[in-house]
Amino acid sequence: MTAAAPQRREAGEGVLSRGALAVYHVLVYQGLLLLTASPGIALLLTLRADASNLPLAALAAVPLGPALAATLFAWRRALQEPSLQPARHFWRGYRLNALPVLLWWVPALGVATVLGINATGASAVPGGEVLGAIAVVLLVLLLLIAANALVITALYSLRTRDVLRLAAYYIVRSPRTTVATLALAVVIGGSLVFLTELVPILTSALLALALLHGARPIRSDIEENFVS
Repeated sequence: MTAAAPQRREAGEGVLSRGALAVYHVLVYQGLLLLTASPGIALLLTLRADASNLPLAALAAVPLGPALAATLFAWRRALQEPSLQPARHFWRGYRLNALPVLLWWVPALGVATVLGINATGASAVPGGEVLGAIAVVLLVLLLLIAANALVITALYSLRTRDVLRLAAYYIVRSPRTTVATLALAVVIGGSLVFLTELVPILTSALLALALLHGARPIRSDIEENFVS
């Protein structure tokens, strides 16, 4: 009786193999995210931390939207089925999501710039503390909507107005996701204040993975109730 030939092991089977594959995905996605967002990152690193530079900072953040959406798309595919060609998923996500993201990302950056200028300059006018506090609250709401909208745009083919409606809706509907996003924002803000802006830049692919993980309740609800 002939012994059966051993079956070929697939990539990702075994602890060491899965670990190496995970590191490979992180490095590829981080490199591609930096590549696609590099024009904005280069501009951002030349700016001083001054309110007068907020419009330029917003301009620098324009390429980041499509880059983050592509990373979210690629991470979802990688978690579903690990692949030895992660770059293929990233570029597919970039092609599919660049324009849909920019349709709301650019206006959101414009609103954030106005709110940021109002928040930083409010102390110069009478009663400015109240206006500044309102601007900060609106900035936080805008951040939460943008984070939800990034995930929704990256993973689902929906109209822009539906994306924004769902993104706002889930701030209240999914408190777990809201808390996770706020915690992520605190981590990023803390690294900017106490460390350097290079920390969130060089870990942006992992931050995107954390955002995707925190949005699991949103993803489950959308897939159950809004997409077939």
